[in-house]
Amino acid sequence: MRITGTPAGTAARLEHAVGYHASRTHLLGQLAPLALAAADRGEPVALAVTGDTEAALRAELGPDVALHALAPPTDAGSGQTVALQLGRQLRELTRGAGPVTLLSEHRSELDGPDGSFWTELDAAVNVALSELPVRMTCFYPEMPLHLCVLDGARENHPLVLVDGELRHNPLHRPPRDVLAGHPVAPPLLLGVPDLTVGFQSWELQEVRSAVRGIAGAAGFTDDRVDDVVLAVNEVATNAVEHGGPQAELQVWATGGGLVCEVHDAGELTDPLPGLTSPHPSEPRGRGLWIARQVCDLLHVWSDDRGTHVRVRAAP
Repeated sequence: MRITGTPAGTAARLEHAVGYHASRTHLLGQLAPLALAAADRGEPVALAVTGDTEAALRAELGPDVALHALAPPTDAGSGQTVALQLGRQLRELTRGAGPVTLLSEHRSELDGPDGSFWTELDAAVNVALSELPVRMTCFYPEMPLHLCVLDGARENHPLVLVDGELRHNPLHRPPRDVLAGHPVAPPLLLGVPDLTVGFQSWELQEVRSAVRGIAGAAGFTDDRVDDVVLAVNEVATNAVEHGGPQAELQVWATGGGLVCEVHDAGELTDPLPGLTSPHPSEPRGRGLWIARQVCDLLHVWSDDRGTHVRVRAAP
């Protein structure tokens, strides 16, 4: 197999490619040469694959090729959040070390009800990892259970691996255009909330007080209470500034912490907000970025009723 592409040492930004496999043997036959080529360039090789695939790859390559297994997603309900988790891990590998090769594998158990998780994830990766020196190749089965998995894969990747060669993908589209045709799915419904607060712009203090009270009652430490209040305040402020004068907060206290949703009637113009850090010179646009940093999950979606943001935080 011949591996071509950007020469060693010149990957200043994300290079996002897709490959397809007809069988497990076919998959391993493509992963191993990519890992060997990266090792020859002196690049770390990161893996976001199943345990079985990792074990087979390590057995084939032997101890001379160092492989870094990334932590699996903590929540497959939000491709946006998973993309940020990948970014945090890859920043540790790229820090002072130059480019990193990342090999990723589709996992059907993360599909959700319709497979749209993968389309959202790849689109979010194109935003959240855009400035990282990462050569990422995502492998998908030629016949997945949900055909929309392939639709998203074809449109989200600027490069496609064909017979060991990276080629430009003529079907590639910008991530926000992809999600305009494949909207982000709403998360699973949670039932009747423990707290509902309607608010307008001058009532944000009531929002902060309500969240502080329920977080404290749920056993959050003082520092963690501050985190949750900060995150919800940023989301709520964004809702009344951009979504209309009236918004609503709903809160669920669960065994794993708090889930907070903010709903407004505005139109969602950016399906992937807050995935990149605003430039220090930008006075605004930090709210959702800050909220994503302090919470375990932040998921944004829209429907005919408006824009919705779910935040989840553990104690």
